Amino acid sequence: MGTPAAIHPIVILLAAIFTSNMVLANFLGMCPFISVSNEYKTASGLGKAVSLVMLVTTILNWFLYHYVIAPLGLEYLRFILFIVVIAASVQIIEMALDRYLPELHVKLGIFLPLITVNCSILGISLFMVIRDYTALQTVFFGLGSGLGWWLAICALAAIREKIARNKLPIGLGGPGITFIITGIMALAFIGFAGTLMIQ
Repeated sequence: MGTPAAIHPIVILLAAIFTSNMVLANFLGMCPFISVSNEYKTASGLGKAVSLVMLVTTILNWFLYHYVIAPLGLEYLRFILFIVVIAASVQIIEMALDRYLPELHVKLGIFLPLITVNCSILGISLFMVIRDYTALQTVFFGLGSGLGWWLAICALAAIREKIARNKLPIGLGGPGITFIITGIMALAFIGFAGTLMIQ
């Protein structure tokens, strides 16, 4: 596709949602994806929170990297500094949810602060550095990655809610059927490969 700067931001957005989906193509952020996908409403709430964190932290980390880390030669500290930005963003969002959406805050429980250690969020920041994205490309990449994660967890939660109303063989109960569904969803998203793929 040429140099990273030549890739149109819309292509990056669509690729991040479908063909390079963080959870279904890169398998990052699987723990909350599997754990909080029992109920659609809760999964959608977590998906929105993760999407917001992804967008905000990716933008903040781009500026941090290009205006502080790289100029001062602190590349070896980028993991720690990126995680500090992610943790601070999650803390602010958690306080906002506790204040304005207490019911969702209670349902998300421990998984809300655990967004801090969701490896897909750190992965996005590292990918945007490795791929040398511009500020605009980074915004679209963060937005697309968040929307892709949200789409994936909502789809899994909707399928799991539907399946919960039906009888399943004993061996497929619980995690077994969840992993099978996730694998089939990953295959479906891989079906978009070749149309929009970013490396």
